[in-house]
Amino acid sequence: MDEILGQVLRRAVWERLDLLSELADRADAPSLLSVARSELPRLTEGWRTLLAAHDADDKGNCPECSSRWRPQKAPCSVWRSAYEHLVSGGLAPRPARHLRPAPDARPAAQVP
Repeated sequence: MDEILGQVLRRAVWERLDLLSELADRADAPSLLSVARSELPRLTEGWRTLLAAHDADDKGNCPECSSRWRPQKAPCSVWRSAYEHLVSGGLAPRPARHLRPAPDARPAAQVP
């Protein structure tokens, strides 16, 4: 059951991201402004929630990425990805947008 729920959740998130990418690429200015006003606060709050969960603990480890036997020092890959996409990526030329991977594909692990 968890696997099916996971597939449903992943599919719904990928579809939402595809929709937002499509709107960003093709919507007229008034529609784009409306979408930005409704979606940007939701996206920024989502990033904040995700990053708060990956904040370093008192030992300097990411509590979400660490296990009992294998601690993961902060900043973890989630924080590095956030920096890349939200800060440094904003200064770099924008690559072509990639739509969601095939249903069986998993995103490649990011190396710092």
